[in-house]
Amino acid sequence: MSFESLGLSAPVLQAVAEKGYTQPTPIQEKAIPIVLMGRDVLGCAQTGTGKTASFVLPMIDILAGSRGKMRMPRSLILEPTRELAAQVAENFDIYGKYNKLNMALLIGGVSFDDQERALEKGVDVLIATPGRLLDHFERGKVLLNDVKVLVIDEADRMLDMGFIPDVERIVGYLPKLRQTLFFSATMPPEIKRLADRFLQNPKEVTVSPPASAGTNIVQGLTVVPEEDKREALRRLIKEQDIKNALVFCNRKRDVAILQTSLKKHGFNAGALHGDMSQPARMETLEKFKQGEIQILVASDVAARGLDIVDMSHVFNFDVPYSPEDYVHRIGRTGRAGRTGHSFTLASPAEGGLVEAIEKLIGAAIPRVEVPGMDAVAFEEGDGRRRRGRGRGGRSARPTGDKPRGEKREHREPREHREPREPREAREHREPKEHREPRQPREPREHHEPREQRAERRHAEPRKERAERPQRERRPESHQGRSHERHGGGRDERAPVGLGDHVPAFLARGGR
Repeated sequence: MSFESLGLSAPVLQAVAEKGYTQPTPIQEKAIPIVLMGRDVLGCAQTGTGKTASFVLPMIDILAGSRGKMRMPRSLILEPTRELAAQVAENFDIYGKYNKLNMALLIGGVSFDDQERALEKGVDVLIATPGRLLDHFERGKVLLNDVKVLVIDEADRMLDMGFIPDVERIVGYLPKLRQTLFFSATMPPEIKRLADRFLQNPKEVTVSPPASAGTNIVQGLTVVPEEDKREALRRLIKEQDIKNALVFCNRKRDVAILQTSLKKHGFNAGALHGDMSQPARMETLEKFKQGEIQILVASDVAARGLDIVDMSHVFNFDVPYSPEDYVHRIGRTGRAGRTGHSFTLASPAEGGLVEAIEKLIGAAIPRVEVPGMDAVAFEEGDGRRRRGRGRGGRSARPTGDKPRGEKREHREPREHREPREPREAREHREPKEHREPRQPREPREHHEPREQRAERRHAEPRKERAERPQRERRPESHQGRSHERHGGGRDERAPVGLGDHVPAFLARGGR
């Protein structure tokens, strides 16, 4: 089947032909005619199968008839990451160059002013990440009541990154009458329930088993000690015929460390992770696409945001915690029918993570040997997946972290503490039931009544009262209150505590 048989317009077909594509992929062949019919679509296909073009190409034809109003986009595409949003925007530039459609890209790390100016011109296609879109909406810079087509791309990644509440909120602002296109590489039960809420009588399009690895990707797995992973990676890179490669780490701090190590050993390596500014990330990606950087060390922020057709190799420096992430990582290679290679470095403690991946993809990952290094076996365990402090699970500890005992530096040194009672003395201590009972406190019956104490205080001279024991005295503030509670008045007695001189206002009777 050719693109001409899918019902696309001549300008779109011309742009596709200039790109060099002659035959659609299975997901494009099934999804494009349904999207052109105006129906909702639930699409599930592995990465690298052309999902982006399956909704970009028909959307260009659907939106070609009219123009968007100021701050009121006619279509909305939600993406989980900045890189993937930029990739979709690039596809619209390529395939829509013969259609006059205005497009705006709302992602973090870019000036709000530039994005607001683009919205004010009128937008036909709005591509955004959920967080930045809500920022503009709350500022009143964008209105969503004229959206005719909604695309939720990489829905499973949205779920992993915690964007589903934002997506639900955004969908609540959209008109009920709309066309919704829902695409995901995997279809866990949570995503299926979400699709049932957003879609109306959708047409399901599935071209491969959910979360399956590409058949044109040559996979390999090697088990090496954690401290030997860098050496193993360098030897694998030297052995392979690498045009360009992605190296994935689980943690952002390991990205910078590994990139520095590779550069130190003479490799042309760059780094990409979420803590980098958006201009720096875009500059690094552009250098990688242009071939100025051969090896890109990245965190999972780039696992679904890169669409480089001729990616030759993918290396997993760490086994991903989520087995679905393994599928997305290796899906960066072997795209558009080309053959790709992926290698995973596992430590002996990561056997549970590897087992979960093999269960998901339904096949065992072939074991490979690193030249000059002895392979080791996985540690025995209960087979359960663990996400602990280190790469391998709870039993592992990240490099540079302190053991538990070193975190208690505030404790007093042992030699300065008071010596504990010897165990022999504690064991021969007399049981509680054999000890003499404590003497009860002295009963209070002998105390004179409160009224008599108050009268005695007023009657006895100050000197004698001062000579009484401290226990028998009460504060002066309590004396006045006690006197008033028990019938005393201002006119009954002269005030005490002021010496021989009593001011007239205190000695005056009555109120």
